[in-house]
Amino acid sequence: MSTPQQLSTSERRIDLDWVRILAFGLLIFYHVGMLYVSWAFHIKSVHRLSWLEPLMLVINPWRLSLLFLVSGVATRFMLGKYNLGAFVGARSARLLIPLIFGMFVIVPPQSYLQIVESLGYPAGFADFYLRHYLAFGAQFCPTPCIVLPTWNHLWFVVYLWVYTVALVGVLWLWPVLADRLGARLAVLLAGPGLLVLPCLLFAAWRLFLFPVFPSTHALFGDWYNHADHATAFLIGFLLAKEDSIWRDIERQRWIALAVAASLFVVFILLRAGLFEPSSMLRWFASSAYGCYQWLAMAAVLGFARRHFTADRAVRRYLTDAIFPYYIVHQTAIIVIAHALQGSGLSAGSEAFIVIAGTALTCVVTYEMVRRIAWLRPLFGLRMERRRPAAIAQQQPA
Repeated sequence: MSTPQQLSTSERRIDLDWVRILAFGLLIFYHVGMLYVSWAFHIKSVHRLSWLEPLMLVINPWRLSLLFLVSGVATRFMLGKYNLGAFVGARSARLLIPLIFGMFVIVPPQSYLQIVESLGYPAGFADFYLRHYLAFGAQFCPTPCIVLPTWNHLWFVVYLWVYTVALVGVLWLWPVLADRLGARLAVLLAGPGLLVLPCLLFAAWRLFLFPVFPSTHALFGDWYNHADHATAFLIGFLLAKEDSIWRDIERQRWIALAVAASLFVVFILLRAGLFEPSSMLRWFASSAYGCYQWLAMAAVLGFARRHFTADRAVRRYLTDAIFPYYIVHQTAIIVIAHALQGSGLSAGSEAFIVIAGTALTCVVTYEMVRRIAWLRPLFGLRMERRRPAAIAQQQPA
């Protein structure tokens, strides 16, 4: 989750900081939207907004892959500041401590309210937590059959840690691999190859892996997601220092946007069932989806590099705040949405309250956490070094 930067502050990738902030910001709105669409989610609003699904599909194919790509860039730059052992230790502390804390403190209300709404669980939260959440196995099967404790939305942290450790293992065996492969990949992707070749790779994963290994976020057996997200992570890692590629991404941003928009329209038309179903159409829809993934990411990265290069105080604030926001946001959404059940509010009023309440929860949580030293590592924040003046004041006379 660290922000992409090189050793020098002047070389900081401000554009990728903004991409990361905006991507996580979209995640909050996306998860609020999950209350209102037909797709499975932990709880549901009484309202159904069918028009919302195509809008959510605009960002669904690429939002998380983009975050993995930015994380790959960050990983490459961080490796310049640590030896491999120290790097693994630092990343594990920044990722695993919040993961464990999140699984046992932040996430449990999500599972509890899911069971309350789906099964009418009669006992309180403490009973659920002690009897079921800490059972370390499948509970409430067959519907819904959930393995507890769970990481729910924190699966991203698990996957990022696994990819990072696997990459470090490879680099320990072959230290020069990143520089050699990065240079060769940059040559391979020069010109039109930048838009075409990754597009084909993401399309292949969608065509051949997704039908066999649908998304689970359960780590084991989730091979489509691993192929998709690990590919994005490695692309970011290998190309992080290839300036020519980033200039090409910026230069081809309008082409990427235009083709991505065309492919999205094709995908939506095919998904809507306007044509007679056939294996050829399914193949075409999967290909359009996979190519749209990469081209949308390329467009976002290109426009960000062009327009999001100015530093702002809000960027510096949100760069640290966004990970704590991510940790608490889904629990806030579910708790607030559950509290509004039976309120009789319109969909618009309900959604506004959920979004505003979630944003307020995120801000208050971060403002509290960043001021309390022992809470900082639980939310992925670095421990602040105590200033010498403050230490001197505490020395006995």
